[in-house]
Amino acid sequence: MNSIQAQHEAAQQKLEELRRSIDNIDAALIYMLAERFRHTQAVGKLKATNDMPPADPAREARQVARLRQLATAAQLDPDFAEKFLAFIIREVIRHHEAIAASEGR
Repeated sequence: MNSIQAQHEAAQQKLEELRRSIDNIDAALIYMLAERFRHTQAVGKLKATNDMPPADPAREARQVARLRQLATAAQLDPDFAEKFLAFIIREVIRHHEAIAASEGR
C-alpha cells in the first residue's frame, strides 16, 4: 500500500470516528430535548389549571440572555443559540396553548 492510500484510509477511519461521536451527541440531544419537553408539558398543565398565560415574555427574555452568555462561554455562536432557543420556545408555547385549549381555557 502506498503512502497516499494509507493516508486516505487513516482519514477515512478518523471520519468514521468523528461521525460516531456526532451520532452519539445527536442521540443525547434528542433524549435531552424529550426530557425538556416532558417538563414543559408539566408546566403547561400547571399554567392551564391555574389560568396562567401560555407565554411568559419576561422569562423568555431572561432565558435568551442567559443562553447567549452560556453560548459565548462554550464558544458557540450566541446568535445560533438564540435562534435555537426561539424555535424551542415557539414549540413550548404551541404545546401550552394546546393544553390550555384542551382544558377549556
